[in-house]
Amino acid sequence: MVLPAAAAALDWAMDKSLVLGYSKIGPALRRRWWPADPEPGALAGRHVLVTGASGGLGLAAARGLTRLGAVVHLTGRDAGRLDRARSELLQQQPLAHVRVHVADISDLAATAHFARHFVDEVPALHAVVHNAGVMPPRRTTTPEGHELTLATHVLGPHVLTYGLRDVLAGGRVVVVTSGGAYGQRLAVDDAEYARGDYSGVTAYARTKRMQLVLTQLWARDLARDRITVHSMHPGWADTPGVTDSLPRFAALTGPLLRDADSGADTAVWLTATAEPIGSGGFWHDRRRRPTHYAPVGVETPEQVERFWRFVREQTGVPEPDGPATSVS
Repeated sequence: MVLPAAAAALDWAMDKSLVLGYSKIGPALRRRWWPADPEPGALAGRHVLVTGASGGLGLAAARGLTRLGAVVHLTGRDAGRLDRARSELLQQQPLAHVRVHVADISDLAATAHFARHFVDEVPALHAVVHNAGVMPPRRTTTPEGHELTLATHVLGPHVLTYGLRDVLAGGRVVVVTSGGAYGQRLAVDDAEYARGDYSGVTAYARTKRMQLVLTQLWARDLARDRITVHSMHPGWADTPGVTDSLPRFAALTGPLLRDADSGADTAVWLTATAEPIGSGGFWHDRRRRPTHYAPVGVETPEQVERFWRFVREQTGVPEPDGPATSVS
């Protein structure tokens, strides 16, 4: 979609200002020129899997998807929270089709196991929305030995995406990432964040940078199966992920925070739109955005390929060149 010059200039200025673009001011203005909503019933009967869907942006995305008729599969680590999320969706939309699956995306072997069973249950999947996220206060490793944010945001989603590859043919992958990625370079030399003083905020942003790179790698590799891949960031949304993990930031920006539905809007739109949007993009407020705030610190092709090799070696999928760590 080509914007009129004045709208394009305003949109660019809002994006660079952060406050205007990332706060609730962003969608309030951008609705005047952004692409049309998906048609009512655009996802009728189509299956969509949303990870980290027991609250916050994941639940909001599920709400938007059920309104478009999708059969929505909620995943999360807590069965009780998932059941409450399902009940909330059905109270709002009694005819919605919502299923729940307990799954911990940071557990690579369990995620591979979940994917194998899911494809037996759902022979055709329209989309997977990768939303599960963590921001641990101190460096934590999974039982498999991976730093927790890396396992949750990068390795686990990779295992799940490739485990669902056959039933996703012709479908879509949407990655919920963060504008915080702009502040980090691709940490290909210390992907597990084993060196230096650990910061949960930094770990989160580092792995969000990895997600932007991984989006483009998936888009390249999965094109043969007609699977399109996009990432998006929700702006500053009033969700537990912000208020619990970043209380000072939430207190400072509280009046400007978007609600969760506004934050999830672009993820829903990317899942359902009939617009020709290609693959491999990074989106915010229904518009493709640059993957770097400024042309500095851009990862080199060699760094990207090293990162791709690292992900494949740690997960075993797709089949890497040389020895791999299997998650089967």
